[in-house]
Amino acid sequence: MSQEEQWPEPDLPQAILPPGFLKNPVHLLAFGFGSGAAPRAPGTWGSLAAIPLWYGFAWLPPIAYWAVVALAFVLGVWLCGKTAADLKVHDHGGIVWDEFVGMWIALGLFPDQIYGVLSAFLVFRFFDVLKPWPIDWLDERLPGGLGIMVDDVVAGVMALPCLFAIDIWLMPYVL
Repeated sequence: MSQEEQWPEPDLPQAILPPGFLKNPVHLLAFGFGSGAAPRAPGTWGSLAAIPLWYGFAWLPPIAYWAVVALAFVLGVWLCGKTAADLKVHDHGGIVWDEFVGMWIALGLFPDQIYGVLSAFLVFRFFDVLKPWPIDWLDERLPGGLGIMVDDVVAGVMALPCLFAIDIWLMPYVL
């Protein structure tokens, strides 16, 4: 059964949510504490909303940091899958928990300057929006919450070497 047959697209625009939808804690988290309910560019707003939360745990030792990110991924598979099923839309644009996790991966080099955070945001959004292979391939083939999460995780992973290169080769000459 294809995803379209499993969850037919509703006739209403994706921006319209059922009344009280975000009162459900699962939906509130999947929608990035409401950032995904933005009428324009919800993925961008979700990515931005991930940054203040990142500051809350960026100070952790690397092993603990990556454990938090891994736990957020596992939780996100369920959150996003449940919310998509409730909305009957495979990957509603407002589901941005995947952007949170993707951003936290891109921020995994632990930038200590604002330019590093801005660079992580821009490079992550570049990969998330353009969806180069294998992101687009995974996005089209993986079902449910896993499919929603994995493309942004891969975008975050693809951003890391780019950010490393920017930090090593470009920033010494800019600052």
